[in-house]
Amino acid sequence: MARTQVGARIDEDVLELAKARAKDRGQSVGEYLSQLVLEDADGLRARGLDAARRFLDEHQDVFDEVEDGGQATSEAHAA
Repeated sequence: MARTQVGARIDEDVLELAKARAKDRGQSVGEYLSQLVLEDADGLRARGLDAARRFLDEHQDVFDEVEDGGQATSEAHAA
C-alpha cells in the first residue's frame, strides 16, 4: 500500500499522548494513528469497549467488594 504524508493540527497534549501510546506499542506515530483509524473503521474499538462495558456490568460487584468481610460498597467502582 502506498503511503502518503498528511498534516494535521492537534493539541500538543494530544500529540504527546499519541507519541507515548505509539512508543508503548512499538510503533511510529503514523503507524499508531493509521491503526486507530483502521480499528475504528472496522468497529474493533467499539466492539472492545462494548465488551468491557458488558463485563463490568456483569462483574462490578467483584470490584466493589472490600477486603474486610467482603462487604460491597457503593463508593468504589472499577469504571
